Amino acid sequence: MPEKITIESLGEKGTLLSEVLNTLFDGVYITDRRRRIIFWNKGAEEITGYSAEEVTGKYCRNNILNHIDENGKLLCRSACPLRLTIKTGKGVSEKVYPLHKSGHRIPVETHIAPLRDNKGKIIAGIEIFRDISVAENYRILQEKFNALIKKYISSTTMEKIREQIESGCAACGDLKDLTILYLDIAGFTPFSETHSPEDIMKMLNEFFGLSEVITKKYQGDIDKFIGDAIMAVFVDANDAVAAAQEILQTLKSLNEQREVQKREHMNIRVGINSGKVVQGEIGTLSRKDLTVIGDVVNTAARIQQAAAVNNVCISEATWSRIRNPERFELDKVMALKGKKQNISVFKLKNG
Repeated sequence: MPEKITIESLGEKGTLLSEVLNTLFDGVYITDRRRRIIFWNKGAEEITGYSAEEVTGKYCRNNILNHIDENGKLLCRSACPLRLTIKTGKGVSEKVYPLHKSGHRIPVETHIAPLRDNKGKIIAGIEIFRDISVAENYRILQEKFNALIKKYISSTTMEKIREQIESGCAACGDLKDLTILYLDIAGFTPFSETHSPEDIMKMLNEFFGLSEVITKKYQGDIDKFIGDAIMAVFVDANDAVAAAQEILQTLKSLNEQREVQKREHMNIRVGINSGKVVQGEIGTLSRKDLTVIGDVVNTAARIQQAAAVNNVCISEATWSRIRNPERFELDKVMALKGKKQNISVFKLKNG
């Protein structure tokens, strides 16, 4: 490596620095202060599918990786960690979801640091990232295991274990990466105005019953019933999508039976979102509910309200987490009140 550190030397091929970085399994790339990519190692090629020739000289914003955070927020044009590091000189570590060349997103743990010249001036930024797909799958498996164990351990025992883990703070909320499913019955208000309370209760119990069975089948938990709506929580976004699809399929069969009985069809809207939520006990000393709250939950409800009838709509945060994203297509870009950035919503093809 030359004694004088310059932008040119950082991007030069055949140097000791480039040879060392190319031996790493982790992805490494270096950008100048304008975030123009000047170096791209073999690890980055392996993880992203992009060769050095395809990206060198281009900018992060040129539709290369299009990083989003865990809540689906596009980072390249707003809260870019690389831009922050170059501006402040502080290192940043985050879990993000870059876009692979083939079109799917992958979870990576990224570490970003500034690079300085011999005089201490920041001239570039370096990002080192690692594919954590295996670790994410293990985390999801562990969460599923924990959920399964709860079925075979008394609530008192489980509560004591949790209190020990949380150092006796049983009421503290936990920040968790979860997927929220909102589902409601379309046209319920007109139905309720023209039918007896008995017919309304029969219809709701019929639908809620099948929804609960399917939700549990996919390791989900119905957090609450809200009038004619359901809010369910899943550890794995793939399970949430699978549950929604099976509910739709079962609803078709149910509607065929209702048609024979000369009863109205039931139609639903489904919205799904993923990200960090606060899960904890909310209530009074005499009664508490374990529930989830946060922007991710509110956004799931908004997606459900805007969804087409008898289809499944998901956020980009959820789309990034599922194994077969090609089953969905971009439906719309939504502007949400109180949020600066619009969100992309995907709908199930042939839904």
